[in-house]
Amino acid sequence: MSQIDEPRQTAKALIKASIPPMLWDENASFVASLRQSLEQHSITTHPAIAALNQGRFDKHQMQRIHLEYRYAIVQIFTDALLAAQFQTLQLEPRLKPGSKMYARFLLTLNDLDEFGFVPGVNRYGYYQGNPSGAHYPLFEGVLDEIGVSLEQRLQYVPTSISCEVRKYLEDTYSDLCAVTSLLAVAEEEVVLFSAPLRENSRCVGVEVSSGYYLCHGTSDDQLAQACDDTHEDDLWYIVMQAILPERYSSIAELCLRYCDLWVEFWDTQMSLLQEQLLVSV
Repeated sequence: MSQIDEPRQTAKALIKASIPPMLWDENASFVASLRQSLEQHSITTHPAIAALNQGRFDKHQMQRIHLEYRYAIVQIFTDALLAAQFQTLQLEPRLKPGSKMYARFLLTLNDLDEFGFVPGVNRYGYYQGNPSGAHYPLFEGVLDEIGVSLEQRLQYVPTSISCEVRKYLEDTYSDLCAVTSLLAVAEEEVVLFSAPLRENSRCVGVEVSSGYYLCHGTSDDQLAQACDDTHEDDLWYIVMQAILPERYSSIAELCLRYCDLWVEFWDTQMSLLQEQLLVSV
């Protein structure tokens, strides 16, 4: 109980020690190979990244993109995290009692970030944070800034691909290995669009030096205070605790298909530029 200054490292060490060394090595090798495949997926070089970085989408188009993105991932991201935390109970039948708590502890570090807590203690020696700083409300603040009314949000009908992307993640909530894998993919591949979205949002008048876009991106992003890559590594660690060799193929297929769906999602957003060209001709 004396080691409390390195919560992430301690939890990872306990997770690794919770399964046989040979299985850990096999699972680590599988995850490394899968991540390499994900790095080579076309989502990582999608034309929308360049288009957003160049500020090619106007304010109206960015309203539409944010409503789509909101439905596809922002509204349900913490739902999926909490589903993963609950489903760690699936570890108990095959691992020693209490092993699920190591994964829950690590997931909580992601939760704290998403829910609006910040590292450190206040003057009373208690936690610091504010639920208004949770990522979902901060995203709603972006919609406020770009002029999307509450009525527009309530009445918005998402595209079929936005619905499909959302349902694909929701359908994994009962499966620890599946939901954690897709959350890891989201932190690894979907987050690639955070900095470009921030740049195009800045171009249409959104204040990006605070709020949602300040807390999304990778830890080496100089314009953000974000650690999505750290959460990504945490999630893959939990996958390595949860997965068994007989699931390697299905989990790899699941993750790559999720990336395929995100390609379709961004293809749909790029069509907004084509529509604009047709109107201007």
